[in-house]
Amino acid sequence: MSLPPCPSCQSEYVYQDQANLICPECAYEWNPEEVAAEEAMDIRDANGTRLEVGDKIILAKDLKVKGSSQVLKIGTKGSIKRMKDSNDHQLDCKLDGAVEMVITAKYVKKA
Repeated sequence: MSLPPCPSCQSEYVYQDQANLICPECAYEWNPEEVAAEEAMDIRDANGTRLEVGDKIILAKDLKVKGSSQVLKIGTKGSIKRMKDSNDHQLDCKLDGAVEMVITAKYVKKA
């Protein structure tokens, strides 16, 4: 049985533990089924550019934070940590000056 190389360090010494694959060199763990589902998602920003995990983003408009008086200003930079396939909020992001937030892709643009 052939296993894919580690996505983190490209090591070929990967082993399987139940549903996860584990790299003994860098200790990275991942589920290949979840990776395939993330690759199948086609989430686009306000300009129609395809977004991927790890991309740097910029807010395209001011956003009021739900349940607080804080407003995230246009031009705030961040990075995508995870992507979800849902109707409302698709991007789990880390923004400058704020904690991790879940944002709709139509309000950001790729940096």
